[in-house]
Amino acid sequence: MTTTQTRPRQDTAREVRPHGTTPLYQRERPLWMLLPGGVLMLAVIVVPLLVGVYIAMLDLDQYTLRQWFSAPFVGLANFAEAFTDSPLLHSIWISVSLSVLVTAVTVPIGVAAAVSTQNRFPGRGLVRSIYLIPYVLPAFVVGTFFRTMLQPQGVVNSVLHTDVLWLNGSASYWALAGVMVWTSWPFVYLLSLAGLQAVDNEVHEAAALDGVTWWAKLRYIVFPYLRGPLSLAVIISILHNINNFTLPFVLFGNPLPSSVEVMPVLTYIASFQSFRFGLSAAMALCSLVIVAIPLFVYLRAVKLDTGDDAGPTRKQRRADRLTLAAATPAAAADIDGARA
Repeated sequence: MTTTQTRPRQDTAREVRPHGTTPLYQRERPLWMLLPGGVLMLAVIVVPLLVGVYIAMLDLDQYTLRQWFSAPFVGLANFAEAFTDSPLLHSIWISVSLSVLVTAVTVPIGVAAAVSTQNRFPGRGLVRSIYLIPYVLPAFVVGTFFRTMLQPQGVVNSVLHTDVLWLNGSASYWALAGVMVWTSWPFVYLLSLAGLQAVDNEVHEAAALDGVTWWAKLRYIVFPYLRGPLSLAVIISILHNINNFTLPFVLFGNPLPSSVEVMPVLTYIASFQSFRFGLSAAMALCSLVIVAIPLFVYLRAVKLDTGDDAGPTRKQRRADRLTLAAATPAAAADIDGARA
């Protein structure tokens, strides 16, 4: 008769560390590797931002620029002047409305262009190259080109048989919107085309065998693949159109018509023509806040930290701490082993 020896069960559980207390050398993510990028970000982004905030609280102009550290401190007076005694609110409305309008028009154009060049046909490479011409041309060249075409005796009025003043008055708003659409839609086309390349060929073959109509194929097969690329295209397009300085400045010259006085050009005029550097810094900070709003909405919508390797949320960490505090040593060891 053989005797079996059993190892006595140990009642003492190993030490359980709450989340956030694991030593650095035991973590899977070496955070010290982020140090070079963090230093660069601190020098390139954080420090200039803090300097801009400090300048926005000074009465800094051409007279106090030589010794701007000793310029009079005015606090939030520049921000109050920007919203009350300057056309900043009007410029915000012009920039935001232009950005939303241009993005709403460019998205369907870009998607249609991507769908039209998805399948193989003779000359597809040439068509794709032609589609990219508005995107690769510099903004200065595009502005000069359309400035010539939109003159009172230019090509546009000659073709349309009109005498509209596109570069002055209320029509300049629609002229700028049209030019921005012409330059922006290839970017949406590129991202849409990249999303279409992710659709598996077997899916297309199955849809063809089932006799799916082209609209049902676009709605239930193609468009779900374009949700992520189009979300990114919309947010980048909005941010780019709000911060577009070169195109309106070259297209209309200086001073701009009131209907196209966008925020970047207004900030430039306040800084380098009126030499109100404190006021222009306050305007720039307001523009930064406006740009950060859609970016924050996008980051919350896509939930970038929901991957498999993402750490536990604050609610999960709180629940784990309560569970560990109320559990017996054996149960605590089981929970820690499951987490490991």
